[in-house]
Amino acid sequence: MSKVLNEVLMANRDYAASFDKGNLPMPPGRHFAILTCMDARLDPAKYAGLSEGDAHVIRNAGGRASDDAIRSLVISYKLLGTCEWFVIHHTDCGMETFTDDIMRGLLGSSLKAATVDADGWHDCCEGPGSAEAKYIDWLTIKNQAESVLEDVVRIKSHPLVPSDIPVYGYIYDVKSGRLIEVPEATAAGK
Repeated sequence: MSKVLNEVLMANRDYAASFDKGNLPMPPGRHFAILTCMDARLDPAKYAGLSEGDAHVIRNAGGRASDDAIRSLVISYKLLGTCEWFVIHHTDCGMETFTDDIMRGLLGSSLKAATVDADGWHDCCEGPGSAEAKYIDWLTIKNQAESVLEDVVRIKSHPLVPSDIPVYGYIYDVKSGRLIEVPEATAAGK
């Protein structure tokens, strides 16, 4: 058993020993959802004041409005009653450090983990790689405010999203812990 696996299982044992949330209803109690990044520095429960059962939190690389994220938001509304959504990207995001072409090149040469230095991303190991990466839009980020606006607009214009759901756009500052509104995104999300 790996050290990490053991730590997770031990933490779960301790959590389950005093677990008292078994009667929470399936719909989120505060009727909203957050789409945000998977970055380990972000804790939506803390920065948004959430407890178990309060809100849906959908996470992916960059917090982007991918097809799957929109699928989750639509289910969140249609079947579970959320009526307000947040798109929250963050400063110092890893999705700003590469492009689709870089990712495709890295995966084309090796499936092993890459490294990064002042000169950019590099493969540490030789193949095998895969050409499958060329079929994926990696949804990289050039500018945080622009990507938040782009995602809010994509969500609001999606044919499965009702027009009366407000979508707010924010950037989480990893240095201060503050949420910074992207006014153009919030305006587009009205």
